[in-house]
Parts: sequence; structure tokens; C-alpha cells
Amino acid sequence: MNAEANVKQAVPFFSVSNINASVRFYVEDLGFEMVHKWEPDGKLRWCWLQCGDAALMLQEFRKEGHDSWVPEGKVGEGVSIVFMCKDALTIYRKIKNRGIEVPSPFVGNGMWVVSLNDPDGFLICFESDTDVPEGTEFSEDLNR
Repeated sequence: MNAEANVKQAVPFFSVSNINASVRFYVEDLGFEMVHKWEPDGKLRWCWLQCGDAALMLQEFRKEGHDSWVPEGKVGEGVSIVFMCKDALTIYRKIKNRGIEVPSPFVGNGMWVVSLNDPDGFLICFESDTDVPEGTEFSEDLNR
């Protein structure tokens, strides 16, 4: 079997502590779209979120009973997901215009980096290529 020709996409699957808070963050704050969901008994339990060609899945972990899990710390601590973009600064501006606190972008590894943490501590980054010098911090006055 040639797995290289068969694999189409990698989709991060996050176990989250509060799926409603996570959906608000990804959909309302970052602009993702919910394209699939599972709602047994009328309660959202799982969803597939899409942004352009990128996607991620969310499922709230059970805190009691069968298949329960109680994490020792923040669920997403130490996990980073990087979304490669045509223009990460456009995403930064859209996030800022929604009134969301987001650190100023900077240039790292030849790319603009826009990063923020989701409600569970997962580090979400949007990056795009640039020829701006390494370590530059973004300001609206900066000529791209």
C-alpha cells in the first residue's frame, strides 16, 4: 500500500473541557465554520470545524462515569497547531476587529507568526511567508 498517495489530510482532534466555549472561540473569534456535528440527546458532543482547507475536531471529555477523564493540568498545554496561510496578518486584523486580545505578530523562521491560546491552552498559530527581517514585531505602520 502506498500511504502517501492515499492520505488526504491530517485533522487535529482536541479533547476539550467545555465544547461550547471552544466553539465560540473557534467560530466567533477566529472565523472557523462548523461543517459536521454530533448532538445525541440535543447536546453538542463533537464537531468538525473548517477554515479554508484546514480543519480540526473538538469533543468534550466526560468528567464523570464511564470513559471519564480528569486531566492533571490545562488540557492543551504544550500542544501547538500551526495553520499555514497566504497572509497571516489579514487573519490578525480580523481577530483584532472582533475585539479579541491577540499578541502582536512577529517574524520567526521567515514567517509572520500570529498566535493565541484557545480556552484549554492549545496554542493556535497562523503563519505566512515574509521577507521582513527575523524578529520584527508587527505594527500598522510597518511596510510589508
